[in-house]
Amino acid sequence: MSSPLTEQIEQAMVRLKEHRDRMEEVRAELREATASVTSKDRMVTAKVGPQGQVVALTFHTTAYRAMAPAELGDVVADVLNEARAKLGEQVVEKMRSLSGIGEALRHSMTGGTELEELLAPLYAMRPDTGGKAISTGTTRRAGKVRRQEEFDG
Repeated sequence: MSSPLTEQIEQAMVRLKEHRDRMEEVRAELREATASVTSKDRMVTAKVGPQGQVVALTFHTTAYRAMAPAELGDVVADVLNEARAKLGEQVVEKMRSLSGIGEALRHSMTGGTELEELLAPLYAMRPDTGGKAISTGTTRRAGKVRRQEEFDG
């Protein structure tokens, strides 16, 4: 028969593995991500890779031959920038799917558990707490909490 603390640790390890697997999935998806945009006149399509690099630039017509160099440059720059922005949106969406993982892990490992109760005297001894126990880890110095909130979105 195992102790409640052992069961909590086992459950936390299972959740940690699930979160790690999800992060690996997102990482693999982002490694393969691409975005394509075609100009309004359907003359050119730009495709960019995961780092925003140009993967392909395809001209569908010969209309570019009659264009002034500056005009052609503007069209190409526009489709490249739109493709990079589209890829950026994909990255943000994928990363958004990971939001809260850190909080979930922290809570599963310390929040409301016997482990938290065991660690409370140690938290109370920390110099930055002013002698107050930190029950869930969220009552940290304002700067740290604020930065984390900014990161979490």
